[in-house]
Amino acid sequence: MSGLAILILAAGRSSRMRGADKLLEPVQGRPLIRHLAEQARQLDLLVLITVPRDDLWRRAALAGLDVALVDVDDPGAGMAASLAAGITALPADRTGVMLVLGDMPEITGADMVLLAEAFARAGGATVSRGASADGVPGHPVVFPARLFADLSRLTGDRGARDILATEDVQLVQLPGQHAVIDLDTPEDWARWHRTGK
Repeated sequence: MSGLAILILAAGRSSRMRGADKLLEPVQGRPLIRHLAEQARQLDLLVLITVPRDDLWRRAALAGLDVALVDVDDPGAGMAASLAAGITALPADRTGVMLVLGDMPEITGADMVLLAEAFARAGGATVSRGASADGVPGHPVVFPARLFADLSRLTGDRGARDILATEDVQLVQLPGQHAVIDLDTPEDWARWHRTGK
């Protein structure tokens, strides 16, 4: 797994949170963005996190962690702007990148290990994608280096869907709904917190 990097996409504007920041919502007693970074650091891999250049709160939440912050000048340009910035910042020797969405509170370090191991078993050439326990495709997604150029050229807010549609993707089942739970609104977060998370 040593050639793999983890890229956490955390430059979105939380536009549906009506003034709050979903990446600062508490998860296990700390901001979501820090929680995800700590989970990623369990793998002892290079971890990059995209953040808006002007966002002091997210940067403060990540203070002291061994992660590389990647500035995104125009987060309003959509997920592709964050993705392109992160891919461009990868060292040339990376054999793959695991994309982790910054608004998925149930993703764990163990989940990331499962995906990294599946990617390694496939020889680092096949896309590995997290799925729910009942087989619904979700995140994280591991892309081999041969797709870095394609990822860096994406535009808008569709993410990598078009690339995934052309690839032979191996699904990796993660526990429960870890791979598909993303929380975008205050109501989503309130419901999730009521479950005792």
